[in-house]
Amino acid sequence: MKDDTRALAWCRRALVAVGVMTLLIGAHALAATPPTIGIKEFKYGPPILSVPVGSTVTWVNHDEEPHTVTSATGAFSSAGLVNDDTFVQTFTKPGT
Repeated sequence: MKDDTRALAWCRRALVAVGVMTLLIGAHALAATPPTIGIKEFKYGPPILSVPVGSTVTWVNHDEEPHTVTSATGAFSSAGLVNDDTFVQTFTKPGT
């Protein structure tokens, strides 16, 4: 009986440890830096970026000249971004 109690206590501790590890891994994934696209010398980089649905992407204009961020489909468009301005878009649907 005493061995059963110890085994049960060990199993409970193991389950708690697994739960804590799962929470820590999930928190790390949530804390990951969202993707950023820089605008420099009239180029947007990286030029191609794949993100999962629900991801937020930030564009930063590093040029002295104003630029805009506009999707090919017209799904989103920024105002003119001057030096160091940012535009943020969250993607709620799959697409390219």
